Amino acid sequence: MISFLPAGSTEQQLLRYRQLFSVCFPASPKFSFSALHWLYAENPDGAVVGFDAFDGDLLVAHYVCIPAAVRLGGRTVRALLSLNTATRPSHQGQGLFSKLAEMTYQTAADQGYECIYGVANANSTPGFVRKLGFQLVEPLAAKVGLGGLGGDLQGVDRQAQFQRVWSPESLCWRCSNPANRVGGWVRSDRHAFHARALSGLVPAYAELPAELPMPTVSRPLTPLRLYIGLRPSGTCMFSSYVDIPDRLRPSPLNLIFRPLSVSDERLEAGQIHFTFLDFDAY
Repeated sequence: MISFLPAGSTEQQLLRYRQLFSVCFPASPKFSFSALHWLYAENPDGAVVGFDAFDGDLLVAHYVCIPAAVRLGGRTVRALLSLNTATRPSHQGQGLFSKLAEMTYQTAADQGYECIYGVANANSTPGFVRKLGFQLVEPLAAKVGLGGLGGDLQGVDRQAQFQRVWSPESLCWRCSNPANRVGGWVRSDRHAFHARALSGLVPAYAELPAELPMPTVSRPLTPLRLYIGLRPSGTCMFSSYVDIPDRLRPSPLNLIFRPLSVSDERLEAGQIHFTFLDFDAY
């Protein structure tokens, strides 16, 4: 008989999650105990929200969201980033993920969270949209180039309907990911961030306004950059970047969104600021 319990971050829970992920996915540093402890237990924006499914004493499915602060329509609100989900092969096809997700979203609404956002690949996007009521906002841009992005970061702040809000504590936490640490340095009026991505020669790259203390100082070893994200229309020309052809991308990545407090609230394509820092690809 299947039973459900809230997800958490105790040592026993993290060890169970690590074992479940080892059954469901190829080995990855992001599923190590240290990486899971960082993600689940150390986030300064709050404790994870999610649920586990058990068949007797065996953990058979898991879904968790990570707290984050976002600016939504000019207001800073409490949000959740939809992240880790796994179901044992022996228990797939039983609707466990949908059940865990709806329990998670109801609990999140009860706790005062206003929205859920995430990044879904081509295979998982239809399920989030059709079964769980998410909006497919728009695909993330994927570009390679040289140097900085340019553009008007102040204009980004003015125009963005949706963007992550970083505190000094949360930015320091994000950069300390033990599975893939983020480096950064100051570029005139902005902070630049990089993390290992396609290879050591093409790091993921992001820029934020230079308003917060830089948590780590290190430059990449190459001028090549990988940009995965979104900018509001007209705020960046990406003059030294080119689109990665679709045939060379592992899978298109889509920004998805679901409001919890206002059922008809939607995000507008072309009004989003989103970087690799805002989700867990790198």
